[in-house]
Amino acid sequence: MAGTLFELPTVGELEENAPQGHAARLEQTLLQARGLIEYTVSLHRRRPATASGLTHMDAEVTAETLEELVLRARRSVNVALTGSVALVEAVLRALVQVPSGVTVRVLCSPAAADVAPARLRSLPAVRVFPHELCGIVVVDGTSAFLRLGAKGAEDGRAAVVTDCAAVSTLQLLYAGVWSRGRKLVDHPELSPRLRSDLTRRILEQLRSGRTDATAARELQVSLRTYRRHVAEIMRELNASSRFQAGVRAVEIGLLPKAP
Repeated sequence: MAGTLFELPTVGELEENAPQGHAARLEQTLLQARGLIEYTVSLHRRRPATASGLTHMDAEVTAETLEELVLRARRSVNVALTGSVALVEAVLRALVQVPSGVTVRVLCSPAAADVAPARLRSLPAVRVFPHELCGIVVVDGTSAFLRLGAKGAEDGRAAVVTDCAAVSTLQLLYAGVWSRGRKLVDHPELSPRLRSDLTRRILEQLRSGRTDATAARELQVSLRTYRRHVAEIMRELNASSRFQAGVRAVEIGLLPKAP
């Protein structure tokens, strides 16, 4: 495709090649989104910062650039937040300046939802998606802010994409994932116990199917203590079975999705 950053599939091609079933289509959408972001990062590394449609920026100008993009919004601002505290804070500060009449939608991972729950709940349209997200802000479907740092990094490196085809595809993929997110009001505020490393290790034992005795030995606790922890975790997750506790743990981001 001449004049664009990369060759993009059409909507028809996505639908034709996607596996059948709603869950499978969602998986295909996420794979397309991940590939798009990874390709953009790869392109940035290979080309100079002046390449058409892509502008790189360092941590010092990330917040300023976000604010400039948001202030130019006339129709919509669509945001996807990772658990990066720096990104969440920068985006929330920028959203305060959104012009009136602009539609704002925020999609966040469970980790991002826990960074600033009170401020996120003050926004009109926030949803939580239980799986990994990339840090993105799409403004009016014409420009996009992409966080380039590695997963968990706080360095703030980012890029702005203005290529029309790339931004339109990001907008389309965002809409698909947004439709599968759950409302923030349905996302539980996790207690300190559920956030602990011990809870994560117990949940991993439950998911692996190990017996209580084996799990207790591996965690170096007594069988009675292990079973007490399991009962407390199930109660906090509002789960009636260990299997349901595992499912809920994945849904709210306590455990990663199984391969």
